Amino acid sequence: MQKKFLQIGLAILLACSLQVNAQYAKQDSTYKKWFVGSTFLLFGNFSKVNNPEFIQLNVGYRITPKNVVSFEFKRSIYSWPIGIPWGPSFDAPGLNYPGHVRILAPTLAYQHFWWKGVYTSVHALNAFEKYIDENNKKIGNGYTLYITCRLGYQLKFFNNRFFFEPSIGLSYWPVRINTPESFKQVENKWPNYFPFEPGFHFGFNF
Repeated sequence: MQKKFLQIGLAILLACSLQVNAQYAKQDSTYKKWFVGSTFLLFGNFSKVNNPEFIQLNVGYRITPKNVVSFEFKRSIYSWPIGIPWGPSFDAPGLNYPGHVRILAPTLAYQHFWWKGVYTSVHALNAFEKYIDENNKKIGNGYTLYITCRLGYQLKFFNNRFFFEPSIGLSYWPVRINTPESFKQVENKWPNYFPFEPGFHFGFNF
């Protein structure tokens, strides 16, 4: 499923080969302080296998043209350890959880633009988790703190009304508590980080 995310994102990136300028300036009449958005990873909800039931809403504020803070709300389910790296084991049968996890995840993010549209960002995702076994019965609640650092580029469209931000990130979860033992046995086989995580945020400025 996540391989499909990457393929869709790369296709979108190639389609956006327009000449754009993402450097903000307050004297620019197109400069907007607020934005709302989401991610093209929502297309993963069309998957018939391991559907993530994914929802994401972003609301952001530009403190200055180069410094941005935002709040992201995410909801999803997943059935495989997130630490499985790209390769033959990724989403492979037999490596999934004995059930699945449902999460609600408020996230705080800070973004800094360095040159034109080039930016780095850090995201602190607070995942409040509900563990469901193979009989669709709840067996516990947990919490995970995910820290993600991203390097990306912002492209602007339609007189700066819309933007698209392809990025690559490294996610690390230093805090994970109350994981049921049956899930922990699967989780412990893999690292608590995931490199080269694609990002495909988009938004509307106002």
